[in-house]
Amino acid sequence: MNEYWFVAIAVAAVFLIVFLKLFYDRIKWERRRERKIALSWGKQPEQEYTAEEFDSISHFCKRRHDGVTGIDDITWNDLDMDEVFMLVNHTWSSPGQECLYDIMRTPVYEKEVLEEREGLISYFASHESERRAVEKIYAKMGRVKGVSLADYIYWLADLTEMKLVPHIIMAVLALAGIVSIFIAPAQGIIFFIVVMCANILNYFSQKKEIEPYINAFAFIIKMMDTAKELEKLNIGEIESYQAEMKKTSRQFHKFRKNSFLVLAGQGGMNEDPLAMILDYIRMVFHVDLIKFNWMLKEVKLHLKDAELFIEQIGMLESMIAIANFREMMPYVCLPELQPGKKVRLEAENIYHPLVEHAVASSIQAGRGVLLTGSNASGKSTFLKTIAINAILAQTVHTVLADRYVGNYFSIYSSMALKDNLMGQESYFIVEIKSLKRIMDAVDQEHPVLCFVDEVLRGTNTVERIAASSEILKSLNDAGVLCFAATHDIELTYILENSYDNYHFREEIKDQDILFDYCLREGRATSRNAIRLLGLIGYDEEIINQAENMATRFAEEGVWALSE
Repeated sequence: MNEYWFVAIAVAAVFLIVFLKLFYDRIKWERRRERKIALSWGKQPEQEYTAEEFDSISHFCKRRHDGVTGIDDITWNDLDMDEVFMLVNHTWSSPGQECLYDIMRTPVYEKEVLEEREGLISYFASHESERRAVEKIYAKMGRVKGVSLADYIYWLADLTEMKLVPHIIMAVLALAGIVSIFIAPAQGIIFFIVVMCANILNYFSQKKEIEPYINAFAFIIKMMDTAKELEKLNIGEIESYQAEMKKTSRQFHKFRKNSFLVLAGQGGMNEDPLAMILDYIRMVFHVDLIKFNWMLKEVKLHLKDAELFIEQIGMLESMIAIANFREMMPYVCLPELQPGKKVRLEAENIYHPLVEHAVASSIQAGRGVLLTGSNASGKSTFLKTIAINAILAQTVHTVLADRYVGNYFSIYSSMALKDNLMGQESYFIVEIKSLKRIMDAVDQEHPVLCFVDEVLRGTNTVERIAASSEILKSLNDAGVLCFAATHDIELTYILENSYDNYHFREEIKDQDILFDYCLREGRATSRNAIRLLGLIGYDEEIINQAENMATRFAEEGVWALSE
């Protein structure tokens, strides 16, 4: 008898030690998380992603808008907006980062929406303890690994429900095996072992197929838990969001009922020794596979609610991320946005978010702007600076400038294009298609703000100047504000009645080329391209002959024949 007591006490002691260790590790992890949250404020996010993981972040936005995003793929890629997003992405959870991406890809045209966002951004920026409490909840929820949360959920829509009869039969046979042990122990044990082995083998083959979907179930429950924890916070500014999340969470009440049969021990849920015991019960009796079917039916009825839940949960954390972005940048301002099609853009000391020690520029534009200057002088960076900040103004209600005034624009660019080898299209074909999509966007509901770098660079000089001048003229109609960069000085004369000329300048000094990246009014007048050949070490005769030919063409408009 004493031996039994000793074994029982030893087993109890082991369970107690395991429980205390898990409890200690949980406290230690939470303290480490809180410290990380505190130290990360105002700092650039350090999260790293594989290419596949980063691409998956966009799927919620693209699914939600059926692939038609407010900022199209060409513009988003031209402006390196993935990198800008990562700069803003101070989030801890999948809903947070996927919602933030959706916000940054979808410009807003309603003042009320931006003002609502501003209320949350300003509140979290100025209320440290409340902000940390919210961040702690989101960090606890965490991220889905490898794929988009939206993908997980929408995969469920295409999943065929399993046939339950075989699993019910296996569960009944397992119970029969246990009963048979008491009736005929020798035969019963053999029968139970055979049934158990068959059930376990079948279990793992079936479980492998539904594992990704169980992760989706687990994260829906996590979102419900997050909504419940946020509801406990006494923050008046988020009451309406708490109420909406609570309303959506109720749609999944039946889904959650007895979900522990499927989810205990999955994705960090209920990680304790009892979950290990439940694992063996599931292997033998298939209770999680049977319950999975019921949960799948329920979630299929509420796919739109699940999508809405991601948006509701992610919104608050997105606003915290924007507040952190403002804290991180040297200086920011709130945009002054105006409705109507009479185009206007004014910016004072505006700068690029990705350029270290960026040189700020100021500009006032009520019609098209034509930029000239040599390579690397700052033309493309300036175009991107204006374009990126115009997007930030209408998405995160933040501009990297002292002052910004502009319309509610539809924003397009045609800048960093490449040959489409898969589609067997030359650079020129890709380019004219890109420009055509901008021209097709004109005369829509909102004025167009567009950015073109080196118009029609994919063709010969004569046709380029002739065609590009007409294209740029068409992009100077009412309701369009076009910023274009070019090396063709001829365009500055052809378009001087419809475009304002600005330029960037370089200086060759002490056998080196220096750029100050300052925007200046007027067309570029320097001719340093040929002089740069000398800096690289080209033969003096080549340089002199090139200078003579360029001077003659400038004076006579005719190229000299080479000897």
